[in-house]
Amino acid sequence: MKGQRIWLVGASEGLGRALALALAAEGAQLILSARNSARLQALAQQIPGAEVQAMDVTDLDAVRRVAAELGPIDGLIYNAGAYEPMRATQWNSDAALWMVDVNFTGALRVLGEVVPQMLRRGVGEITLVGSLAGYRGLPAAVGYGASKAALVSLAETMRHDLKGTGVTVRLVNPGFIRTRLTDKNTFKMPQLMTAERAATHVMRAMKRRRFRTDFPAPFAWAIRVFDIMPDWMIYRGQ
Repeated sequence: MKGQRIWLVGASEGLGRALALALAAEGAQLILSARNSARLQALAQQIPGAEVQAMDVTDLDAVRRVAAELGPIDGLIYNAGAYEPMRATQWNSDAALWMVDVNFTGALRVLGEVVPQMLRRGVGEITLVGSLAGYRGLPAAVGYGASKAALVSLAETMRHDLKGTGVTVRLVNPGFIRTRLTDKNTFKMPQLMTAERAATHVMRAMKRRRFRTDFPAPFAWAIRVFDIMPDWMIYRGQ
């Protein structure tokens, strides 16, 4: 990754911040984006040469402006995320739509500006940060689970379509990471990990050609087994 110009979207805190520091340690040239300019500036002070581009992924004009200013990049990491625990019995349309807009539609906006320029150059690396919650509908995940499922599907489609173009797409699906977002949860979170630990998994994935990386094991294995279980077992008695 030394010398690669990487645009990290969702860099201001949590996993994004940990990834920025890990990438910088490997010599990457970083462009840091998120909504919070002050947090980005504070992070950039720890990373010599880092460029700050504050941006809201729900604003198409802002995404297009930043992408145009950046010009060609070697890599994109889409890590922007929004989360509010929500059950269908406590529906909040504003929150649900916001999660989908950040987690999925925001990725479409950014990718729409990045993929064409990578295709023209015939080279590029795209890493999409999904979630294990994207594999099967889970309780209290209205908005979040659906948006991450859509991102998983998008990554799978892109991997098919971009074969042989020189543009590599990979998907990383973390479990629970200790951040201000998961601090909202009141339930037990199996194998809750630090952002720094999660960043090591993502960095390892970015150095491989493998498409999909789910972590941490064995929680990820349990989720994948849950995904393939028949509906009659999942919803029995309902």
